[in-house]
This record gives sequence, C-alpha cells and structure tokens, in this order.
Amino acid sequence: MNQKVIIIGASGHGRVVADIVRSNGDVVVGFLDDDMSKNVLGRIDSYSQYDDVQFVIAIGNTEHRIHISETLDCNWYTAIHPSAVISPSVTIGEGTVIMPNAVVNVNSTIGKHCIINTAAVIEHDNIIGDYSHISVGAKLGGTVSVGKRSWVGIGSTVSNNVSICDDTIIGAGAVVVKNINTSGIYIGVPAKRHGE
Repeated sequence: MNQKVIIIGASGHGRVVADIVRSNGDVVVGFLDDDMSKNVLGRIDSYSQYDDVQFVIAIGNTEHRIHISETLDCNWYTAIHPSAVISPSVTIGEGTVIMPNAVVNVNSTIGKHCIINTAAVIEHDNIIGDYSHISVGAKLGGTVSVGKRSWVGIGSTVSNNVSICDDTIIGAGAVVVKNINTSGIYIGVPAKRHGE
C-alpha cells in the first residue's frame, strides 16, 4: 500500500526528497515550512492535524533536523531512491534520506535522520552516526566510523579504518587519512584541523 508522506522543508532539498518519495510509488501530500511564502500546507507546528501520514525532514541544517525530530511526535518516513545500491545487510535509521546513485555496502549502519547524498559511497562495515550528512560524491573506505552530527563535505575521501568523532565537519575535497579525535573543521590534503 502506498504511503502518504508530508515533507518538512520546502526548499531545494525538499523538492529532491519529494522526487524520492514519488519514485517509490508513495504519495507526497505536501510540504510544511515556517516560511509561509512558499507553497506549503502550513507551518511545521501544524503537523498534528494530519492523520495517517508519515513525515520526513528535508532540511540540511543539522540543528534544525535534531530539534524537529525531537519535538514532533509522529511516524518518520525513510526515503531511499530506487537507484541507490544498498546491501540487504545494511541497517538504516528512521527518517534517513538516501539520494540517487548512492552506494551503501555490506554490514554498514546508518543512523537516524541522516542524509546520504547523491552518488556518495559508503563501503563495507561503516558506522554513520545519527544526524550526519555524507555529501554529494563523498567516498568512505571500508570500516569507517563517522560520529553523530558530523558533515563529510562534497567530494571528500575518508581512508579505510578511520574514525571521525562527533560534531566534525570535513571540508569539500578533503582527504582524511588518520583518525579525528577532536571535533572541528578539517580541510586539505591530507585533512588538518582548520586554524592549526
């Protein structure tokens, strides 16, 4: 039976998530957004008036995703594009969005309300913490751990057997070759903490 889905966030990311929902044969009921100038059903706090629907957060900002997911008492929809290649052994948390052409290989675990963006590659035995974002074209080798609320930037690379702590940002195109144990912003090749 087709799921009815309301998307929280009506910007570009929300439109991409809407495409994913429709690609799965599910129904986009509409959008909720606090910016009422957009074509939306209502503000986010109006969610409780909608029955028999699931919700998905389509907002890139990590703090906003956390706040919304912890505030709303609802059923979360996990949006996975049909073109994504995902091993049957992968575990995916509620509310996560996996974009077109992403790859998630064997025995990996993806937390809740994550974003696995277009053409990202997550190799075998990875652990991606809750609310993390693996950006467009990022590539994570085998047995990589990415902490909660972290952001792995567009086109970046993380070598095999590397661990990245919570609340860390990996800059666009950076190459991470050793463990990151202190949160912060890491840039360059090889990646170093910004300001050091």
